[in-house]
Amino acid sequence: MSAIQPGGGSMVRRILLGSQLRRLRESKGITREDAGYSIRGSESKISRMELGRVSFKERDVADLLTLYGVTDETERAALLGLAREANAAGWWHSYSDLLPSWFQTYVGLEEAASLIRTYEVQFVPGLLQTEDYARTVIQFGQPSTPPEVVERRVALRMQRQKLLVSERAPKLWAVIDEAALRRTFGGREVMRGQIERLIEAADQPGVTIQVMPFHFGGHSAEGGAFSILRFPEQDLPDVVYLEQLTSALYLDKREDVDQYSQAMERLCVDSLQPDHAVKLLHRIAKEL
Repeated sequence: MSAIQPGGGSMVRRILLGSQLRRLRESKGITREDAGYSIRGSESKISRMELGRVSFKERDVADLLTLYGVTDETERAALLGLAREANAAGWWHSYSDLLPSWFQTYVGLEEAASLIRTYEVQFVPGLLQTEDYARTVIQFGQPSTPPEVVERRVALRMQRQKLLVSERAPKLWAVIDEAALRRTFGGREVMRGQIERLIEAADQPGVTIQVMPFHFGGHSAEGGAFSILRFPEQDLPDVVYLEQLTSALYLDKREDVDQYSQAMERLCVDSLQPDHAVKLLHRIAKEL
């Protein structure tokens, strides 16, 4: 289970700042207990800070930097600025009444990623869904949800998609099981629109779409859907996201990430390459 936990602000920046504070402490040979004492806290508080599990008080960070001998004003300003950024709420917090905390964590990671690799079995990936398709999926998953709440959930999903056309757009590499393309949500017109959206997305810079075809049989990701997120900061490990019905797992241990990375690499080799995937998408659209 990953050290990444739900919380306010940017979890990616919390983890990054925490790792830098840990390195500074260790370079001076200072124990967590002594560091905690310097900020009127405990050893466990320092541990939580270094893992990025809690928000940062700017005063605590300043005191720790002094303890660790960081006197250069430029370096101090950069780390204190990172502390402020770590506590700043993202745009998705305005939807906090709709989102469970475990998914707020994912949206924050998604916003900070430089590369998102995903394998989907049942649905088209959320970043590539049309409004009509997204609405149908949301209604199917929670049939008792009031219409106004459904529309806000759709709006949230569309807002997430703006990431792909932003200046800091991550690369998106999606492997979609053919089952997700053949399974009809919302009727033929909705599915045709969704398939056409995928064809358009395949031409978008930074987006790669492959399809795992039925005829291939068993493959390396029989365990189900997953995503791997990579970040521009070299200090941060890749994170594997596994969504369940009422919760999610975030894995960042090297051995776990390596297994999923190998499965994704195998998927990319065995799936239809992008040009052949687009040809299949065109065939499916004509059949609808």
